[in-house]
Amino acid sequence: MNILILGSGGREHALAWAALQNPKCDKLIVAPGNAGIAMIAECASLDITDGGAVAEFAGENNIDFVIIGPEAPLAAGVADRLRDAGLLVFGPSAAAARLEASKSFTKEICDAANAPTAAYGHFTHAEDARDYLRTQSLPIVVKADGLAAGKGVIIAETLEEADAAIDDMFGGVFGGAGAEVVIEEFMRGEEASFFVLCDGSTVLPIGTAQDHKRVGAGDTGPNTGGMGAYSPAPVLSDAVAQKALDEIIRPTMAEMTRRGTPYHGVLYAGLMIEGGQPRLVEYNVRFGDPECQVLMLRLGAQALDLMHACAEGRLAETRVNWAEDHAMTVVMAAKGYPGDYEKGTPINGLKALPEDSFRMMFHAGTTATDTGFAAAGGRVLNATARGASLQEARDAAYALLEQIDWPGGFYRPDIGWRAL
Repeated sequence: MNILILGSGGREHALAWAALQNPKCDKLIVAPGNAGIAMIAECASLDITDGGAVAEFAGENNIDFVIIGPEAPLAAGVADRLRDAGLLVFGPSAAAARLEASKSFTKEICDAANAPTAAYGHFTHAEDARDYLRTQSLPIVVKADGLAAGKGVIIAETLEEADAAIDDMFGGVFGGAGAEVVIEEFMRGEEASFFVLCDGSTVLPIGTAQDHKRVGAGDTGPNTGGMGAYSPAPVLSDAVAQKALDEIIRPTMAEMTRRGTPYHGVLYAGLMIEGGQPRLVEYNVRFGDPECQVLMLRLGAQALDLMHACAEGRLAETRVNWAEDHAMTVVMAAKGYPGDYEKGTPINGLKALPEDSFRMMFHAGTTATDTGFAAAGGRVLNATARGASLQEARDAAYALLEQIDWPGGFYRPDIGWRAL
């Protein structure tokens, strides 16, 4: 089949790599893609938030199946527009994508489904948010209600930090995402990610992972979009995963169906686990980034079969065949990230890297130059490897990074430290 993947990051590079492992993939286009993706697939310049333009492009290129990578086109209703055009799509409707696009909506759904999550308040005015803040204990979490590219979450240790976060959000630092604010109880425990596919009726678990959100070693410094991940996540034992399915995910899916907005696509539940009890931190309506990279390396060719079965409503007859393996990805980011960083710094050594079904350097933010590659974003590379043990996967991932000559980049030296 002819496949179109929408997106331009490390997640989409991993999705493209996995699709190409499957002989059912006859032709692959990624829009807009990046310099790394361009080495394995055709890339096309396209506004992926314009559903009409995407539908027209898909028709002109005889596309059979569209996989939507990032959250912005989902929230913009691109999946709806493509389905209206008769295309097979992997990704939820705009109404269902509110599970990520609005944190207050997710809290409302959790309340209706009786799904365990953090206590919270939802505010449209800064003064009301500040008044509520003074009735709560510290630390506390301040979140922009809308999509903020993984950066609209502040864990405030002091009232001053919380007030500053409220001022920033209502002041427009996160654009329209901060027009409304959610203030949450700070949940203690260990955080992990649980991924399931949903086809409107069946829920199929497809893997677990643990992300590292803080920029610095030992989980210090500001939150980022993710500095590395590994899979599986030991804290998400079979018993804990079953609890999350029974108490959080399936009740959420049932509530969405009850409201007339059944969920289709991948659902990523960020969970906080303490004493064997999971509570929901957040939902994402797409594969996590960088969690997607470790999941795709472990799933390989069957990832395309699973997504295709999900889009066609065949999950009830579908199984996931896991190897007894582990995978890790380590993000190499531009110095200064998640704050100000320099773009365009040259990266050497990428073309000489060994890459196979056990080791891949996925590109998250690169551009091609006359001499090779340059950085074009904050998170730039994902050194990803799998092995029989997490230590083996870790060693292989860091070995890839050691072969990169990029003075303008940095990475955390301790990805996987909780499990190891």
